[in-house]
Amino acid sequence: MSEAEPGFQALVLAGSRGGIDPVAAYAGVSHKGLIELGGQTLLTRVLGALDKAGATRIGVSTSDVAIIDALAGHATATPLPAAGGPSQSVHDAASLMGTPLLVTTVDHALLQADWITEFLARAPADADIAVLMAPEAVVRAAAPETKRTYWRFKDGGYSGCNLFLLKTETALNAVAFWRKAEALRKQPWRIAALLGPVMLIRYVLGLMTIDETLERLGRAAGVRAAVVRSSYGLAAVDVDKPSDLDLVRTIVER
Repeated sequence: MSEAEPGFQALVLAGSRGGIDPVAAYAGVSHKGLIELGGQTLLTRVLGALDKAGATRIGVSTSDVAIIDALAGHATATPLPAAGGPSQSVHDAASLMGTPLLVTTVDHALLQADWITEFLARAPADADIAVLMAPEAVVRAAAPETKRTYWRFKDGGYSGCNLFLLKTETALNAVAFWRKAEALRKQPWRIAALLGPVMLIRYVLGLMTIDETLERLGRAAGVRAAVVRSSYGLAAVDVDKPSDLDLVRTIVER
């Protein structure tokens, strides 16, 4: 395992695919990052967690004027132009900022410095890219009322935590692979073809552990990929829909 660096750089994805964001509309604001939770906007909460964890440089990928204005005066955060999709935004930012680069999202409403510190410390030293995932049992114990999407593996269910670490420049190969898959998101059979029939069948039949799956996905993308298991179930709770916002408000209040 690698030791967490005392300072790191991060990217916050705060772009949009256009149109009305249902969560922002539900909260009565123009952008999800401007939703207030516990007296702070989601943007401020995410930046605060990154600062507390030791981030020395934060790029915020956005084209929203209100978000850009909200960054004025923040010592470590700088707006970066968002691309048409998250994968291209990550690629552009990583090309500009370099690696290592921690990536998260502006709707990671409950993000805590401890989660980031644990992730950075546990990311394998020989990985090009690491992904934080929370075991289903850990998520359900922390937030039994949450409704998450769980990926099913031989060793149980896992939910994504919206935290990724691009450790080396080679990690951009994985971003390029993601970009290709994102372009095919309305044609799932073509995404499956990218993975190969053997891997797809093994996954569907529940024959692959999460570590084996990430290792094989990484190999397909030309990188060394690894999963890091989070000790914090709330790390899997973001704000994708109005019911998620109601949930995080309840969690913060209690």
